[in-house]
Amino acid sequence: MRQTQDSSLPDATNVTRVVLPNGLTILVRENHTTPVAVLQGAIPAGVLHDTPDKAGLAAFVASMLTRGSEHYDFASFNETIESVGGNLTVSTDTHSTDVSITCLSEDFAQLIAVLADIVQRPAFPTDHVERLRRQRLVRLQERDQDTANVANLRFYEALYGREHPYGRATSGYTETVRSLTRDDLVSFHQRHFTPHGAIFAIAGAVETSSVIGLLEQQFGGWQGARALQDVPALTHHRSAERIVVPMPGKVQADFVTGAYAVARSHPDYYALRVANCILGQFGMMGRLGANVRDDQGLAYYCYSALMAERGGGVWMAAAGVNPEDLEQAVSSVLAEFARLGDEAVDAAELEDSQAYLTGVIPLTLETNDGVASSLLSIEWHELGLDYLHRYPDLIFNVTAADVQRVARTYLRPEQCVTVTAGPLA
Repeated sequence: MRQTQDSSLPDATNVTRVVLPNGLTILVRENHTTPVAVLQGAIPAGVLHDTPDKAGLAAFVASMLTRGSEHYDFASFNETIESVGGNLTVSTDTHSTDVSITCLSEDFAQLIAVLADIVQRPAFPTDHVERLRRQRLVRLQERDQDTANVANLRFYEALYGREHPYGRATSGYTETVRSLTRDDLVSFHQRHFTPHGAIFAIAGAVETSSVIGLLEQQFGGWQGARALQDVPALTHHRSAERIVVPMPGKVQADFVTGAYAVARSHPDYYALRVANCILGQFGMMGRLGANVRDDQGLAYYCYSALMAERGGGVWMAAAGVNPEDLEQAVSSVLAEFARLGDEAVDAAELEDSQAYLTGVIPLTLETNDGVASSLLSIEWHELGLDYLHRYPDLIFNVTAADVQRVARTYLRPEQCVTVTAGPLA
């Protein structure tokens, strides 16, 4: 059953949106039920701006921001955060460097000052560059020995190639991380960290005008050119491809199979989202979980995922299996792909997935973190502050014919790339 419009949802009536002269967008939603404030932010500098020979550079820069800045060395940064019991993190995504603050409202101004310093004035201390490099190299070694990670990485490489930012590992590769220099980090920060296109979404026990004034004070002087977010053209696969990555000594095989889908802004996105929920998300991982894992007992886990970036997307399934069951498991997953395109879903299955996709929204918005994250996503994808009111109709307007059409269009077995990693011959 379709839900009625919820007047408590974040929208233009209770969210203030301001764009500073330097291009930084601020969104604020007050919530005084608990004395907590949250900031979720995105700076438009990410893997998109790495070059193939310097893969992992954006992630390296993000990790270095919390290791020393003009006013906070590594020790004083950690002491400041820990002294107020707060949390300040920096991470990297394909298109952005993401920042996050969670703390008591009374400490929010202090952590905003810390964030402003590390984002605008990082020091990149040489000793920490080398220490972090060693840590990252160890993590890369661990990643490259994990069958699930290897299958996932090689899948994206097969679809896009390492020359394309969607085909490169966010954290880079051993050979590229070894070659990065401090000058590379400094140069990346100077060239790509900019307030133009950056977004800060704040939710919690704050006073709107005060927090906007605080952010303008701390970030208003930050200057930079508009960030480039153009995604290189894609070379689409026209036929199936099977790639096997032997990993001797492992006891489990993992595989990823799928194909190109669409960008987040594409009209088919919502039909794809409903179809993906039916295929491998709803309940205990949808049809894949029910048929491949539970009924046939072929997988330790099996699910599907829809990735929709600004410049393209992927629809894929992943599973971990006993190597002896690998071929049957792959065939069973591909059979579910085909069934979704060949047979119309019944009304109950469609309605259950639609109810789940809409019903989860109020749960997401129960926390300040959920509200801030939702506002950030809405602004990043230019969906408009009325989006959460429009969202139920976007989902419930998807028909069984739409599900069948997008499955037939984007996920036919003859289009899929399948990558397996494990103890194979």
